Amino acid sequence: MAILEIQDVLKSFNGLIALNNINISIHKGDFFGLLGPNGAGKSTLMNCIIGYLKTDSGKIILDGKDISGLDLNYRLHIGYVPQEIALYTELSAIQNLKIFGGFYNIPPKQLTERISSVLNLVQLEERKSDIVKNFSGGMKRRLNLAVSILHDPEIILCDEPTVEVDPQSRNAIFDMLAKLNKSGKTIVYTTHYMEEAEKLCNKLAIIDYGKIIAEGSLTDLIDLLKKKETIKIRKAPASDDLISSIKKIGDLTETDFYYEMIPHDSTKPNSQLFRELEDIQLPSHLLELSRASLEDVFLNLTGRRLRD
Repeated sequence: MAILEIQDVLKSFNGLIALNNINISIHKGDFFGLLGPNGAGKSTLMNCIIGYLKTDSGKIILDGKDISGLDLNYRLHIGYVPQEIALYTELSAIQNLKIFGGFYNIPPKQLTERISSVLNLVQLEERKSDIVKNFSGGMKRRLNLAVSILHDPEIILCDEPTVEVDPQSRNAIFDMLAKLNKSGKTIVYTTHYMEEAEKLCNKLAIIDYGKIIAEGSLTDLIDLLKKKETIKIRKAPASDDLISSIKKIGDLTETDFYYEMIPHDSTKPNSQLFRELEDIQLPSHLLELSRASLEDVFLNLTGRRLRD
């Protein structure tokens, strides 16, 4: 049974459609990823779910109850990790947690226990008395997460929770969310980083220009592609010198370290494409065959890169 259902949700701002009849079904225990470029409508949908924005039409159903109106009592069932840091930076970590705990009317003894539990989860127990403005960006993000789960919500909404954090803090946040999911929490996670979505999520929806353009498991989405592998050509003087010849075999998209080739003839087996590349004297050590990714799915569905 779905714990959260988005049914035909429409939201516009001054005539600009931000969410175009969105339909999503999220089941209890899912780690559900909402993947799309900046401006696709991810944060708008999150804000509609928590009641900060009112939908123009459609329904949002949480645990069988229509919560589309502005009655905010149902927030007790939701934890929300916003994209922007939402903390009192002049106060300590524990002072922040006591204030936010008060918003949820958690009894004092239970609040003390919950504060200890969440501080341990986000690995900030030793820094609980330190002023938040002196925290690193990653520590603030982790405290933001702690605040969102103080009231032990059934479902946790994470809106790009790793923005502008270092790789070590990002991995720490991943581990914390994985533990919460393993404990039975349902997590909805927005991102424009395909690597995050692939690593964390068991179910995914791709959103673009306010529309859901694909939904399913990673395997389901990869199965939308005719080719399940991509040919990568490492950037080097030898490959750069042969660009015009390579383009006769396939179209190229460029990343920092590679060219990815999309063959003109998608029916050709990869072995034949490799032979053609070797025939133009492209060194074989610059060639790599890799499993198709969500980036390839997005490119296939939209004709552009996720971060274009």
